[in-house]
Parts: sequence; structure tokens; C-alpha cells
Amino acid sequence: MDLSDYGRSPAIWIASKLKHTSVTPIHVTCLFGVCGLAAVYSILVEKYLLSAIFLILKSILDAADGELSRIKNTPSHSGRYLDSIFDIILNFMFVMAMYIMVEIHFAWAILAFVSIQIQGTLYNYYYVILRTRSIGGDTTSKIFEHRSPTALAGESQRSVDILFQIFYILYALFDKFVCLLDPNAFKVKTFPNWFMTLVSAYGLGFQLLIMAIMLPFGLIDHVLPFFVFYNLFLVVFIVIRRYLITV
Repeated sequence: MDLSDYGRSPAIWIASKLKHTSVTPIHVTCLFGVCGLAAVYSILVEKYLLSAIFLILKSILDAADGELSRIKNTPSHSGRYLDSIFDIILNFMFVMAMYIMVEIHFAWAILAFVSIQIQGTLYNYYYVILRTRSIGGDTTSKIFEHRSPTALAGESQRSVDILFQIFYILYALFDKFVCLLDPNAFKVKTFPNWFMTLVSAYGLGFQLLIMAIMLPFGLIDHVLPFFVFYNLFLVVFIVIRRYLITV
């Protein structure tokens, strides 16, 4: 069970409805970006229930672009990088919006943003390892990304190169930090389902779900500190992986 993937069923339904249209996965990616901006605006005007709805919708559309790509058989490096770029920018905006609305030191906002990114990176690190080890592998994700990949059919190499450079600038430090925490994880042949379920609590979808629950219940003051202390599970997950999952 992927706790972060609760939007998969509606995402599949959305993708199936768009299969025979001119709508592309990148169009859906742009739409989830709009939903993210709507969530930010809703936080700033104190419409927290509405912000929660947009956060959940953003998660669903974040899954729908990948589903549409699979249904149309149009894998894209450009789409994946654009998706990740939107994610980190929106995460920063979510944090800044909540910082503006509460009386809290700016350091908490920075720590919360860095924490959210490290948590998500750890989940993605293990998840990409699992996917690349699975039957059929993964055509657009790599465990370690240091250079721009060759463009796939339907996308330009220049677009891939530009988006990769932006992606690398935004994510390189987080990727290197997580790899430093567990440098030998890529040697493991697979991860047990129970472990991936635990780690999925760090997935972006689950992080947004936590925000979507806390905001309408008047807990906006506690969201940023929560994600800082949520880092405690980093030690738990890494210790479990390093000492219990070694083959």
C-alpha cells in the first residue's frame, strides 16, 4: 500500500477520459500547477478548507499526468522534469504562504521546506531503486542523474537539456544528501512491501494530505514545526534499510 498514492484511482479515471483527446500529459502537469497556485492563494485568504481541496486535487492531477503518458504510450523526460520542477516550487510556495499567515520565526519555514524536500527525496530514492529493479524497468527515471538524457520520441533535446539543468540545480543537493545517508541502498535487489508502505509516509502526496487535514482544523500554526519534527522517521527508515534489508 502506497500511502502517498491515494489519488491513483481518480487519476486513472481522468487519464482514461483524456486518452482520445488532444490533451497531453504536460497539459495535465500545467493544470496541477494551477491547482497548486490556487491552494497557495486559498491559504493567503484564509480559505483553509478550499486550500485542502486544491491540495488533494493537485495530488490527483500529479498522478494523472503520468497515467496519461502511460495510456498514450508517450514517455517524456521533459514531462518528468517539469513535474518535479513544479513540485519543488509549489512546495516552497506552500511553506511561504503558511509562514506569512502565522507568527513563527523564518528559520522554521526554511527548516520545514528543507525537511519536506529531504523526506520526499528519501521516498523517491528508494522508490526509483524499486522501479528500476522491477520487470520492464523504468524508461524515464534513474537512481543517479548527473547528465541530461537523450530525448525520447516527440520531445526536443534542447527542451530536455534545459529542463534537466533546472531540475539538477533544484534537486542536486537533496539527492546528494540522501545518497550520503544511505549510499549502498542501490545495491539491494528489492525492498519488501511493508518497508515501502512505511517509507511512503514521506511521499509528496501524503505530505500534502497531512497539510490538507491540518489546515481546515485550525492547525496552521503547527504545520511547519510538524514537518521539521517529522524528520525523526528518517533515522528509523534508514536504520531499518541498512540493517534489516541488505539483499
